[in-house]
Amino acid sequence: MGVPPWLAGGRPAAKGPPVRRLHRLAVASLALLCVFTIGAGVTVARVLPQSLARWDVPRVAPRPLVSAPAVLAPSGGAAEGSAAPATGAAATPAGVATALGPVLRSGALGPHVGVEVTDLATGQVLYSANAGSAFQPASTTKIATAVAALAVLGPAARFTTRVVSGAGAGDIVLVGGGDPTLAAGSPPPADYPQPATLAQLAARTAKALRARGTGRVQLSYDASLYTGPGLAPGWPISYVTTGNVTPISPLEVDQGRLTATGAPQDADDPGNSLPRTFSPAAEAADAFAGFLRADGVEVTAAPAATVAARGAATIASAASPPLSEIVQWMLTESNNVIAENLARQVAIATGRPASFSGAAAAEEAELGKLGVAGGVSLVDGSGLSPDDRITPAALIALIGLAASPAHPGLRAAITGLPVAGFSGTLAPGGSAFAEAGPAALGVVRAKTGNLLTVAALAGIASARNGQLLAFAVMADRLPARGGLTVAGLQMARLATVLAGCGCR
Repeated sequence: MGVPPWLAGGRPAAKGPPVRRLHRLAVASLALLCVFTIGAGVTVARVLPQSLARWDVPRVAPRPLVSAPAVLAPSGGAAEGSAAPATGAAATPAGVATALGPVLRSGALGPHVGVEVTDLATGQVLYSANAGSAFQPASTTKIATAVAALAVLGPAARFTTRVVSGAGAGDIVLVGGGDPTLAAGSPPPADYPQPATLAQLAARTAKALRARGTGRVQLSYDASLYTGPGLAPGWPISYVTTGNVTPISPLEVDQGRLTATGAPQDADDPGNSLPRTFSPAAEAADAFAGFLRADGVEVTAAPAATVAARGAATIASAASPPLSEIVQWMLTESNNVIAENLARQVAIATGRPASFSGAAAAEEAELGKLGVAGGVSLVDGSGLSPDDRITPAALIALIGLAASPAHPGLRAAITGLPVAGFSGTLAPGGSAFAEAGPAALGVVRAKTGNLLTVAALAGIASARNGQLLAFAVMADRLPARGGLTVAGLQMARLATVLAGCGCR
């Protein structure tokens, strides 16, 4: 299959500052820089904020964490190193069961709970309870989407928004290529990753039009890359009005937000959300028309929907950051719009319809090829659907694949996981890890999954002896009032226990 015009391969962009676009961190707030080595022989630096000082974090020797090459690089660059072996006796099944017993017997996770803990290096199952049962995964679904997208598209893939010639003289068409990070204006230079912008694309378009002697155009837009409805079965309209997601479109700007904000818009933090548009493609085209006018191009009428002619000449284009950076953004901030767009790109690349059903089938098929079969049943790519199902064992398998030296192209599915006490949905003030205790801070990476009666947490804990433990805990029959908060704290305690105990 040839490479579609909206998907351009390339080398990953030069590494920027260790700052997520939606989770900015001033350089002045960085207090501690620790370098960790991994089993694959790659080094990564982690930066911890000053705010950790209020938790009185004990000073400990650096522990290994799985990572891609220097995603959070120290200022001088991190040299590659060899694997850091465990410094003490390995955890045992009996030790893990004893350590987790008080957490799991508390009843805080409700009547339907699944847990699995494994040694990431050997694959040994150290604890398993109901791990083969299917649970509503909420946003831990994004781990599956990340692995599928990286496996199919490759970490260097980019998504391109184009302006092409229309049917008549002076007609141009803005063509959406499924870039979920496309922004309106230029973000601050410290934002990471740096997205393509409509402002850049308009400037390039205006320059090309002037070179042709054209100063007056009729603008249309093409959002035909995806098919089917923009909202998945089971999604309430309130997901849009409360800002969790916009109708999924290959052409959208600022992920459909109606008001610019630096706050993450995700199901794991619904109180920090703003409404999104129900017409993302039209809003993007209107914004692009405004940028064209600012660059001196007369746009004669309001943009209308169309389908660009096959093979239409490209006037200008703007490409997204590489997929590895997009995946990290999606996982760290639990970004639903990114997840749904990546799922559709998996469908397109594998010859399926770019719809919810096509994307779900594509993800399941590709994960099956990787050996994760039977434990993943999807309706969407973000986990917003109440009909998604994943087993704890499948989440562990996905984490193991992404961490494996045999699959370096999947590594962003690990490095994008939030770090307890530092980033994304596990940042200070936004997670239960502060209350759970200091042992997990900086040494646990995990993806949350939260809906009204559903809680899940899956990731990696670097244990006290240097052993890497993969864990997944899921509960989907929580009380509607207060159950999510209590369960979230208990899951943070579970990860904290794994990080702090020798479990021998």
